[in-house]
Amino acid sequence: MGNFAITLRQLPRYVDQAKCVACGLCAEKCPKKVTSEYDAGLSRHKAIYLQYPQAVPLKYVIDPKTCLYFVKKGKCRACEKFCPNGAINFQEQEQQFTLRAGAIILATGSTVFNPAIANIHGYNDHRNVLTSLELERILCASGPFHGQLVRPSDHQEPNRIAWLQCVGSRDMHRCSNGYCSAVCCMYAVKQAIVAKEHSATHLDTTIFFMDMRTYGKDFDRYFEQARQEHGVRFIRSRIHSVAQKPGSDDLLITYVDDRGGLHEESFDMVVLSVGLETSTSARKLADKLGIALDNYHFAVTSSFTPVSTSMPGIYACGSFLGPRDIPSSVTEASAAACAASTALASARGSLVQEKSFPEEQDVAARPPRIGVFVCNCGVNIGRVVRVAEVVNYAASLAHVIHVEENLFSCSQDVQEQLRQVIIDKRLNRVVVAACSPRTHEPLFQETLKTAGLNPFLLEMTNIRDQNSWVHQDDPDAATEKAKDLVRMAVARAALLEPLQEELVAITPSALVIGGGVAGMTSALSLAEQGFKSYLVEKKEQLGGHALQMRTTWKGEDVSSFVANLVYQVQSHPKIEVFTSAEIIEVKGFVGNFLSTIVTPHGNRKIDHGVAIIATGARALEPDEYLYKKSDLVFCWHELEAAISNNPEMVQQAKAAAFIQCVGSREPARPYCSKICCTHSVQMAIKLKEMKPELQVFVLYRDLRTYGPREDLYTEARKQGVIFVRYQLENKPVVQEATGPDGGKFLRITVTDHVLGLPVTIEADFLNLATAIYPEDHERVAQLFKVPLNNDKFFLEAHMKLRPVDFATDGVFLCGMAHYPKPLEESIAQAQAAAARAATILAKQFVTVEPIVSSIDQEKCIGCGLCQTLCPFGAMELEEIAGVGFRAVNIAASCKGCGLCASSCPEKAIDMLHFRDSQLMAIIAAV
Repeated sequence: MGNFAITLRQLPRYVDQAKCVACGLCAEKCPKKVTSEYDAGLSRHKAIYLQYPQAVPLKYVIDPKTCLYFVKKGKCRACEKFCPNGAINFQEQEQQFTLRAGAIILATGSTVFNPAIANIHGYNDHRNVLTSLELERILCASGPFHGQLVRPSDHQEPNRIAWLQCVGSRDMHRCSNGYCSAVCCMYAVKQAIVAKEHSATHLDTTIFFMDMRTYGKDFDRYFEQARQEHGVRFIRSRIHSVAQKPGSDDLLITYVDDRGGLHEESFDMVVLSVGLETSTSARKLADKLGIALDNYHFAVTSSFTPVSTSMPGIYACGSFLGPRDIPSSVTEASAAACAASTALASARGSLVQEKSFPEEQDVAARPPRIGVFVCNCGVNIGRVVRVAEVVNYAASLAHVIHVEENLFSCSQDVQEQLRQVIIDKRLNRVVVAACSPRTHEPLFQETLKTAGLNPFLLEMTNIRDQNSWVHQDDPDAATEKAKDLVRMAVARAALLEPLQEELVAITPSALVIGGGVAGMTSALSLAEQGFKSYLVEKKEQLGGHALQMRTTWKGEDVSSFVANLVYQVQSHPKIEVFTSAEIIEVKGFVGNFLSTIVTPHGNRKIDHGVAIIATGARALEPDEYLYKKSDLVFCWHELEAAISNNPEMVQQAKAAAFIQCVGSREPARPYCSKICCTHSVQMAIKLKEMKPELQVFVLYRDLRTYGPREDLYTEARKQGVIFVRYQLENKPVVQEATGPDGGKFLRITVTDHVLGLPVTIEADFLNLATAIYPEDHERVAQLFKVPLNNDKFFLEAHMKLRPVDFATDGVFLCGMAHYPKPLEESIAQAQAAAARAATILAKQFVTVEPIVSSIDQEKCIGCGLCQTLCPFGAMELEEIAGVGFRAVNIAASCKGCGLCASSCPEKAIDMLHFRDSQLMAIIAAV
C-alpha cells in the first residue's frame, strides 16, 4: 500500500492511435466481415472497426484473428492501402510496461449470464428467444436494426413480447447463482416501455416474474407507470417451458400462475432477463492480486468499509462487488476514489504538473481578423459537401482574412498548423466548420490558448452532424447549407468578445449537516484528507438511526462500529462537532459559503467551501395494526430491544409474525423503503435460531432481498419461516385476543394468495416493517436552494451520473437524506460525497465559467423578477446609495441558463458570449 508496481500487458491494435482520425475509409474499403461482439452477435462489422459508437479513444482497431490471417497469406492489405494518414501498422507488437501507484481501484465490471450453457428456455433452439442484452441492441439506434423493433427469425415486427425474469439468478440448480442480480426487474420494465415506443402497432408486452424488485429511488413509480399508463402486463408465475409453435416462428410459454393454475400463451419473441456475473478475467485478476472472493466470485468487503478489499491499498467498486445498477456503480466509484485519496493524502499534489500557456493577446479594440477552417473529415463531410466550394465562398465574407481546408481538423498535426496560422496571420477570431462542438470545442479552444488567443474567440459550426449526415442524399443542398452555416458563424464571430474565467479563492473546509453514520463518515473522510470539517447534529448525540441497530445483514456488530466512529469523529483535530444545533441561514456560493448555526451556546457563523447534506430519515409510527395500542406489537428495532431485555419472550412464544410494507408502497408514500425485507428476514432467522420450533410468519407484498441478500431468504425458507403474500387492497387484519389461560395474543387474518381464502394466524407478538420517510428536508432545501423529489427526499443532479451532487455547485448529499438504504450503501455514498467535495477543497481556487448574465444597472429597475426566477440563487438585489435596489449576478452560482435575460421586462440583462447582438447577427446572416 502506497507503493505498488503494476506491470501491464497491452495488446496491439495494428492502428497507430496518433495517426488515426477515425475517418472510416479503412472500414469502407475492407472486404471482410466478422461477428460483432458489441451487438451481442446480432450483426457483423468489418475486420477493421470502431469497437463501439463514440469509442474512447475514437480510433479504429483490427480484428487480429481474421485480418492478420489474410495479411500473412498476402491476400489483403486494403486498409493499409487506402488509409490517408498511414495509420495502419501490421508490425505492431504486444507491449509490456510498468506503472507505479500508491493505490489500485478494481472496476472490472461484470458479464451477463449465458443461457446457452444450459439451453435455458430453449435459447439454443429458438431464434426468437433472446437475451435482454440482445434486445437492448435491437432497440438501440446504433444497433443492428437501427432501433427498428424486429425479431431475428424473419425481421418482422412482433405483436407480442414476453420477458422471463430471474434467468441466471436466484437459481442454484441450473447455474449456481443463488443471488438476485438486482437490476433485472427494472431493465425489463424499461425495455417493455421502450419496446412499445418503438413499435409501429399496438404491442402487447408481458413480464413473467416471481417478485417485482423495484426497490430503488422512484423505481416503484416507474413500475406503476408501466403497468397503469403503458399497459405492460405483469404475471407472477413460474415458467414450465418455452416451445416453438408448430408451423410458425412463434413461441408457446407454459406457466403456472400464483394460484396454481396452468396456462399456455403464444408470443412472437421471448426475452430472457439474464443476471450479472463476474467475468473469468476479473476472477483471474483477483487471484493475482490476492483479493478474497465470496462463493459467487464477488469481492469480499465489510459493511463498514464497503469498497476496501482484503488487500490494503486495493479498492473495488461497481459489479466487482456484486450486482449493481448505474447509480450504485457511480457512487462506489467515487467512494473508492475517496478511500484511495484518504490513504494517499500525505502525497496529494506531489506529482502534479501545471500546463502553461503564452500570454494572452489583447484584441478587444482591434478590428476582426477572422480565420475560417473547413474540415473535410474524409467520408464524413467531404463525401457529401463540396468542401472546396465552401472554402471559396468563406473567403468572400467580411472580416475573413484566411481560409483553408483541412483533411482532419482535429488531428494533432493540423492543430499545430492552426496554431501557427493564427500567429502568422495575426488572426483574432477563429471559425471552425467541422463536427459537433459538444465533443470538439474544448480541443480547439485549447489550441487558441496555445496561440495566445482567448478561447472564447472561437466559433464552431457543425457541418457534419447537422448537415452532411442528415442530407447525405442531396449534396447540392448540403453544400448550400454548409455555406449558410459558415456565413452565420462568421457573422457571430465578428462580435465575439474575450471572456475571462474568474478565479475565486476557496475556503478549504466543509460543513456536514447530520450526525448519523453517513454524516460522520463524510466528515471523517474529509478530515483524514486534511480538510477542516464542521459536523452539525440537531439531536443531543451522534449516531442517528444506527444507534438502534445491532447487526448488519451480514451479522457484523453495528454498536461497536458506531461507538468507534463517534470516538474518531469527536477526537479528530480537524473535526468540530455541534450537537443540539441547527442551521438557520446560508449565504454564498461554491468555495465561499457562510452559514449560521444555532447552538446551546449561541449563534455561530461558519465559513466553508462545500456542504454535505446527510440529514437522514426516520421510521414511520403507524396508526394501524394496533401499534401503540397493544404491547405485543413492535416496530423495527423495538423487537430486538424487547428480546434483548427479555429473551424469555421468545422461549415462551409459539408463533411470531412480521408485516411488510406498512406505510410504504401506498398512495401517501408510493415508494419502497428498501431495507425492510432484509431486516425482517434477518430477524425471522434469528427467532428460528433462538427457538427452532417457533412458528414464524412473514406477510409481504413482494420479497425484496436483492443481491446476495437472497441467501437470507433462502435460509429462512430452509428453516421453516412461512411467507404469506397479501394484496394492498386486502391488508391483514390484526386483533388482540385473550386465551383460555388469560394470556394475550394477536389474531392476524390474511387472505392466502394460493387458496384465495382468509387464513388466521395466532401470534404471540408482531413486528411491523414501517416506511422510512424524510423529516425537515424542506427547510434545509430552502436554505441551500436545492430541490426535493415528490417524496421529499433530496433530488440529486442526475440520478445515474451524478448521484451525490446537486445542480447547485459545492453542495452534496448522502445517506437516507437521498433515499432509504442499508448501512453499507450509506457509508459508500458518504465516502462518495466526501470525494466529490474534496475535488473542490483540494484546489486553491474555483474557476467560474464566464458565460453568465450581465446586468445593465442603468436599465435595471430593481423589480426582483430575476431573483425570483433564478433556479440557482445567482441573482440578488443590492441597495445602491441614491439609486435604490438593483440586480447583481453572483457569477460563481450562475449556470448561464438565460432565464433571467429572457424574462427581464426592461431588457436590462444580457448573456455573455450569447449576447442579443450576437444572436441577431446570426439571424440576419441566415
